[in-house]
Amino acid sequence: MGRAIVKRAVRKTKRKVISARRAAAPAKMYRTNLAEVPKVEGLKRDDGWVDMQVQFLIDKKTAGADHVVGWTVLKPGARHENHRHHNCDEFFIVIKGQGHIYTDEGQKPSVEGDVIYSPRGCWHGFNNTSDKDVVLVWGWMGAGSIETSGYEVGHE
Repeated sequence: MGRAIVKRAVRKTKRKVISARRAAAPAKMYRTNLAEVPKVEGLKRDDGWVDMQVQFLIDKKTAGADHVVGWTVLKPGARHENHRHHNCDEFFIVIKGQGHIYTDEGQKPSVEGDVIYSPRGCWHGFNNTSDKDVVLVWGWMGAGSIETSGYEVGHE
């Protein structure tokens, strides 16, 4: 008899969840264009953002997303210092150019086409050691803003 009560309660809960999902606003696509997204202002050198041009293409503020997709241009000599995120994973793809990634073993060469994944808590970064621009597409999974990412820069 106890099992029957539990099964009925589970079925009733499932019906309520399904009903609530149907009543919720339908999902809506978000679309933008690189030319329409402003560069992030106020990124400080002391926080590891050295001469970077950063755009948050998709985030909590613009798309209501619980992740971030970004576009970064690093001019020669620019770098994103060694850092980590306590609340999200990060990936980046080297779309154009070359430089060095920061790893647990020091700096390692990185070239166009590289795909790098850093789980939460893993130190990482990128240094444009070349004489040409580097373009990165990157994302945070699990945080929709820098404030919620648990960002920490490593001061060496």
